[in-house]
Amino acid sequence: MQVRRVSRDAIDWNSVPVPASFLQHPFWAEFKNRYGWVPFFFIVDENFISVLVRKIPHLGSIAYIPMGPESTTQLESSRQDLLLTLVKEIKPLLPSDTFLLRFDPPWEKDDQKLSIKKAGMDIQPPDTVILDLLPSEENILAQMKPKWRYNIRLTAKKGVRVCSYFGKETITKGLPVFWELYKETAKRDGIAIHSQKYYQDLLETVLDYPKTAKIIIYTADHEGDSLAAIVVLFYGNQATYLYGASSNIKRNLMPAYALQWQAITEAKAAGCLTYDFYGIPPSDDPTHPMYGLYRFKTGFGGTLVHRIGSLDIPVRTFRYHVYSILETLRTLWFKKIKKIFNKR
Repeated sequence: MQVRRVSRDAIDWNSVPVPASFLQHPFWAEFKNRYGWVPFFFIVDENFISVLVRKIPHLGSIAYIPMGPESTTQLESSRQDLLLTLVKEIKPLLPSDTFLLRFDPPWEKDDQKLSIKKAGMDIQPPDTVILDLLPSEENILAQMKPKWRYNIRLTAKKGVRVCSYFGKETITKGLPVFWELYKETAKRDGIAIHSQKYYQDLLETVLDYPKTAKIIIYTADHEGDSLAAIVVLFYGNQATYLYGASSNIKRNLMPAYALQWQAITEAKAAGCLTYDFYGIPPSDDPTHPMYGLYRFKTGFGGTLVHRIGSLDIPVRTFRYHVYSILETLRTLWFKKIKKIFNKR
């Protein structure tokens, strides 16, 4: 394996494949750099890999590889060897205090055992549903559950209006609507969200890469009331549903269905081959707290994808154990304790 570090400006996209996932593209690394993640770019056997490094106070640095590396082999032993060899080669090129390399490879889960340690939490959603956009709009509708087709048509009959904001209007017009609805959603569902500046920084970063990606914010309103909004990223031949928000009023008008259908049809018209709903619970389990999300996203049809999730390769064991404990406590706070306080 040949590995060399490169600067962003030195990447020759004519000689290396463009990353399949937006999470591996330099624009995403540039965005995350605004929030404490330092990007390290590598050419590994003529393939590009983006590594995000973050300093953890009093412990050292962690290195995170989102949706990488890509691999064509289906053998777990070969995949394991790939990760271990990659760690061996790039570790000397990372900060000397790096104690953990965490991978989120785009590999689907299977029955084979992987001896590499599973991370205590998944960073990227390992389970998702991906809609094929090659069929006609009529056939895409036909693959949906009947109630989903009904709800899409209901929104039109009830006068729900969908607006699409792209370019600078994502910031001036789309974001203000989305943000107010997102705050309402977070309070209702007890979820943690970033600051408004975080989402504005994402929009601004994407605007700096017009030939690489674009974001469209879709909003739904009815008689002057903002009902719902979604944020969709277009990258390569895929559209990805990143964020969604909704109001507490007029939920019977089913605005979320109108938004998804508008995004799906626009993604198809833009030449996208797939539409990724980006995150569902791992199974059709009515007892899961996010079961409603599972039903909503899978109702549009598509293929269920179950990836292997986040994998940890520690290079300094003691520091890694301390970090794992702190990470577990942080997860407990945001997913359990904080929700209890938010609902009071």
